[in-house]
Amino acid sequence: MSGQTVEVLNTDAEGRLVLGDVLYYAQKHYKPKYMVNYATLTGAVTVALADVYAGYMANDDEIAKKVEEAAVQSGDGVWRLPLGEQYDKMINSTIADMKNVGSGRGAGTITAGQFLARFVNCEDGMNTKWAHVDIAGVAYDGKGGADPRVTKGATGHSVYLTYKLAQNLQK
Repeated sequence: MSGQTVEVLNTDAEGRLVLGDVLYYAQKHYKPKYMVNYATLTGAVTVALADVYAGYMANDDEIAKKVEEAAVQSGDGVWRLPLGEQYDKMINSTIADMKNVGSGRGAGTITAGQFLARFVNCEDGMNTKWAHVDIAGVAYDGKGGADPRVTKGATGHSVYLTYKLAQNLQK
């Protein structure tokens, strides 16, 4: 949708293609000041954070602080992961604008976030403070007991976080 081209190296990473279009569309048509998306985007987040925290990335420290405040208030744990030029280079392609996965095995969650970041503020006039929360590791509790609010199954992680975030952004 943004006109960028993607070299698809992993067909299991198709959700980020759709999510990139959604992020672009939302900015172009609604011009939000803040935008936060949640997705069970990568299994790699469980390698770094297990089922304890959701990994998140942000293009702006203000929205990052707001996400963290809401996480503390809601009890939905988050851990900030970096975005940056070094990770962005990992998704460069020689035949397209970008690859849909990073080079090698490292930083899978971060390169997925970097991929999404390329669809945020990608046109003149777009100025959205954005965060992506990867809930793959915390979306489901197969054992029961990791979160006292959930006996077993889908956790609803980030639902209350989103509620607190919306409240805090209204202030």
